[in-house]
Amino acid sequence: MNTTDPKKKALIESMQGGLIVSCQVQHDDPIYTPDMAVKMAEAAQWGGAVGIRANSPEQIKAIKDAVPDLPMIGLWKVWHDDTDVFITPTMKEAHAIWDAGAEIIALDCTAQKTHEGTTAWDLMPQVKKEIPEAIIFADVSNYEEARHAVEMGADIVAPTLYGYTKATASIEEPDLRGFAKICRDFGNDAYIMMEGHIYSPEDAMKVIYLGAYAVIVGSAITRPHLTTKRFTDLLNRYQGNWRDSEKAKH
Repeated sequence: MNTTDPKKKALIESMQGGLIVSCQVQHDDPIYTPDMAVKMAEAAQWGGAVGIRANSPEQIKAIKDAVPDLPMIGLWKVWHDDTDVFITPTMKEAHAIWDAGAEIIALDCTAQKTHEGTTAWDLMPQVKKEIPEAIIFADVSNYEEARHAVEMGADIVAPTLYGYTKATASIEEPDLRGFAKICRDFGNDAYIMMEGHIYSPEDAMKVIYLGAYAVIVGSAITRPHLTTKRFTDLLNRYQGNWRDSEKAKH
């Protein structure tokens, strides 16, 4: 069932029905400056966002200092050539983003193998044991992984990694039918949020209608170079795929 911890419950429920903005910038992005993620978060707060999702201890701390009142979903992306698991892959990253100020820790909770040779979702019990105060946000790619994450005690579940696993690598649009089933089947056991492939306010309203507790949007708001590429790919008759840039390792 949904968490009964009053502090966790209050923080999660403060985001109900709202927009969480993913404020991330990589050093090789054309928009990178040292304070860009902070400016994104300040703009998100100004625009009415109910939460922030951010990457790396450095950016999480800087955003939390500037926008302390918004809940923070923290993650740390670490890429390796031998795996597609890159979101908070070990306890080292989990501890670092918790220490940086994230109240919510996002983990890869897919069935993929990690660089260390484990299954990605096996990290969740360890995080829950070592950082029991943290709210766990399970990033999954399909229904079965969502079910497994709920059974393992994830507080929040979202299909963030739909499109980032080998089985789903070719997709561009959200699986709305599959998401609705996740909401119906698991909505009483965890907070189901939507992240991934949401490009307009109308898209956001669709998933709220389908049962999303809140909606996380990143690239469509905070990464104008990728928004531009979505347009130019279409204008060039899809000779390329803008998502190759979105999924690039940094």
